[in-house]
Amino acid sequence: MIKQKVSGTVYGVVLNDHASVRKIGDALAAAPYKGAPKAPAMYIKPANTRVACGTTVTLPKGTTAVEVGATVGLVMGRAAARLTRDNALDAVGGIVLAGDLSLPHDSYYRPAIREKCFDGSLPLCSVKPLVDLSNLVLTTEIDGKVVEQRSLADLVRDPAQLLVDVTEFMTLSQGDVLLVGVSYMAPQAGAGSQVKISAEGVGSLQFSIAGAQA
Repeated sequence: MIKQKVSGTVYGVVLNDHASVRKIGDALAAAPYKGAPKAPAMYIKPANTRVACGTTVTLPKGTTAVEVGATVGLVMGRAAARLTRDNALDAVGGIVLAGDLSLPHDSYYRPAIREKCFDGSLPLCSVKPLVDLSNLVLTTEIDGKVVEQRSLADLVRDPAQLLVDVTEFMTLSQGDVLLVGVSYMAPQAGAGSQVKISAEGVGSLQFSIAGAQA
């Protein structure tokens, strides 16, 4: 039985898959970016965003849809700093499926606080045992229709390398979660949608979307 819990800070990264880098295209070379990120481009999902499987997420006032970023979170089993590829995954106490919800936006240049940090914008499943993530395929269904399948084999930094690069400049604490990355301009779900994210050998995460309250 997995005893590890999500009890710390949840960190995410953007532009950590080759498909997203291709999709954003020439914009990475133009101002204000002037090149692809040389280190993990990170953000935080604060405590107000975390909700459990089966939750109904209410859209923020004035919005009609959210992007559903299917991803995996590495749940730290111990404090970790300056990890190496040989020991990086030894620090992981388990994994979670995550629906990293964002209000649609085009730019990653400034922190997207309003877009990524609204209440309930991070549904998480319970912590599962660590499995081989090298070719894990995440499937996103909205209202019973498959809208995206993405393989973690497409990551720019695989989970071990991501941990190495992040812990080079910061310490991850026990209970922290590091999301391995979401698709740029991920599929959108609107009010009334039922969402399911699944991965073979891991299980599934399900939640629904409700319209903004008047």
